[in-house]
Amino acid sequence: MGADNGPRDSQDEASGSSSDVENSETKVLVISSGANSEAGTSQNKKETGESSSKKDPSKAGSSGSSSSTSGAAAPPAVMRKRRTRVPDKPNYPLNLWSIMKNCIGKDLSKIPLPVNFCEPLSMLQRVTETYEYSDILTKAASCSDPCEQMAYVAAFTISVYASTSNRTGKPFNPLLGETFECDRMADLGWRAISEQVSHHPPMAAQYCEGRGWRVFQEVTVTSKFRGKYFQIIPLGTSHLEFDSSGNHYTWRNVTTTVHNIIVGKLWVDQHGDTDIINHKDGTKCHLKYIPYSYFTRDAQRKVKGCVMDKDENVKWIVTGTWDEKVEIAPVTSVEGDSNNPVYRTGPYIVAWQRRHPPPESEKYYNFTELAAQLNEEEEGVAPTDSRLRPDQRLMENQRWDAANTEKVRLEEKQRAVRRKREAEAEAASAAGQSYPPYEPIWFKKEKEPWTGQICHIYSGKYWECKEKQQWDVCPDIFGDP
Repeated sequence: MGADNGPRDSQDEASGSSSDVENSETKVLVISSGANSEAGTSQNKKETGESSSKKDPSKAGSSGSSSSTSGAAAPPAVMRKRRTRVPDKPNYPLNLWSIMKNCIGKDLSKIPLPVNFCEPLSMLQRVTETYEYSDILTKAASCSDPCEQMAYVAAFTISVYASTSNRTGKPFNPLLGETFECDRMADLGWRAISEQVSHHPPMAAQYCEGRGWRVFQEVTVTSKFRGKYFQIIPLGTSHLEFDSSGNHYTWRNVTTTVHNIIVGKLWVDQHGDTDIINHKDGTKCHLKYIPYSYFTRDAQRKVKGCVMDKDENVKWIVTGTWDEKVEIAPVTSVEGDSNNPVYRTGPYIVAWQRRHPPPESEKYYNFTELAAQLNEEEEGVAPTDSRLRPDQRLMENQRWDAANTEKVRLEEKQRAVRRKREAEAEAASAAGQSYPPYEPIWFKKEKEPWTGQICHIYSGKYWECKEKQQWDVCPDIFGDP
């Protein structure tokens, strides 16, 4: 499932190319002494007189850090044979407009929708797909140059959008207290635990540990339906730490827009600007996701950016498309003036390349192989795990009518629990007493030292409780009232 490990060189006949890199203030020209993702020109070849080499990202990671994962030691990992697909998506006719016409201008994350709009995964599982290309982080963990490491981190943040290019189904909104674990330490080198920590506003917290790195993030979005399209605006922050260097990175995701909601074929675009910051040494990467345009001959779904040191000197160039490939290159010299700099680079390195989708995946929600495995039944998980959610399981098994009935039951049960808590809070207030707010099971609110932000930090207890099968702290969120 994972990519091959270890970089490998291959000679490329194209010896040079140029591309524009743009941030919010400056447009610059990049001239590479090696090949990049765009066609090389004979003029550049004459100027440099050099041949180039590209490194295959499918081999990236063999030199990754060998340090153990942070936190408590994982139990011995056991390889298992996993499924490679889910049942086909049935053809259920649905009048979209009859449902969506009352949703214009509203936040869809707070509106119950039938499973016909969904894919049989929860948002907790969808967020876990972040690590499909975790080998990039393993490679980054081995980098001694912080600017080179930042370039690989940038490639990783871009790779998480790859599956969205043809995935238009909405994931299930997790119930409050719902969890999802994914232990792929044996084959992919990471394990993650996620929990829905708030319902209004909807928010998930996640912690993932890998080989020499760890990620924790809060996932919360706001979404608006505009008639022909709806937008998903992420509000949470992602944190990444490397064991060997202690570098601590943060970033936020960009805006997602789904077009042709009512008429035409659904399609997805990612657009906006984001900054990746290394809080330890001040290194920064500015990325610009170019919105889709019918009036350009340039590549669509393009991403470009640059890595700057603490003095804002550009050290690496990042370029590519968020649905196919990202290349990075070190800056070797700068010409021109500060308003119109020209960056000459070394050979471009393919930092990430998307794997081909499984055969006939268009029949089953355009799932990747990892996505198809996320909802596979597994023994020993917490009773709140998304795999045990009955409406989602019914949908996966092609029983959509039963799934819709079950979805209504679960959502009403959740509303009843909320009404009960609100009534208890009002009674306590009337009696002059305090009422404790809802507290997650596996995460707690703390001040994050690098940013000073209050966020949900993993408590470090889930895997120990799983080993002992001590689930008495888990609420009953899926059972009958």
